[in-house]
Amino acid sequence: MTDTRAIALIMALRGQGITDQRVLSAIERTPRELFVDRPFGSSAYENTALPIACGQTISQPYVVALSTQELEVQPNHRVLEIGTGSGYQAAVLAQLCRMVYTVERHKPLLGAAQTRFRELKLHNVVTRHGDGFQGWPEQAPFDRILLTAAIPELPDSLVNQLKPDGILVGPVGQAVSAETNCQQLVKIIRTNEGTSMKRLIPVVFVPMVPGLPEVISNGSASGKKS
Repeated sequence: MTDTRAIALIMALRGQGITDQRVLSAIERTPRELFVDRPFGSSAYENTALPIACGQTISQPYVVALSTQELEVQPNHRVLEIGTGSGYQAAVLAQLCRMVYTVERHKPLLGAAQTRFRELKLHNVVTRHGDGFQGWPEQAPFDRILLTAAIPELPDSLVNQLKPDGILVGPVGQAVSAETNCQQLVKIIRTNEGTSMKRLIPVVFVPMVPGLPEVISNGSASGKKS
């Protein structure tokens, strides 16, 4: 039985202009409470970002919905996600495409996400512990790429992993506070002549950081995620 909170969230997303029924259905079927930490379980279906482990966040449902809608994902597509985080965005994408390849630099986040994917029987999600700036060149080119952390400018290393006519959606701009926002969610389409860009909405995301977190003496890690 569908959670009434999920239905209310879908209604809110419709009110904000999300019209793609496949995207709305995927979000309605994804148990968001599974992807948030226990103290925030009661807020799982609120249309807001929430903190998760390693100093990261699970994105606001509206941003997830808009990003997914703008990707224009088709059932035969292979999608690369940079920044697995809790795994929520990948779980939504997995219901819309043939295969999701998702990269995360924080091992604890990746391990927890992998457990959720198994629990939900999402067998078309493949994970990798690695540097998001490098993408996943061995599996390229991809039909779609989604970034879940902000970068100052798009690196060629990622754009070059798109197929011709492929789409990349992600936040671009310097990492700032909610009070001083200069990030934009953008949609990039790769063409034979280069790329075209459409600005979508202002956003605030954690920054994408190159490399892997430094492992300190007690075995934990420091640093931001990609």
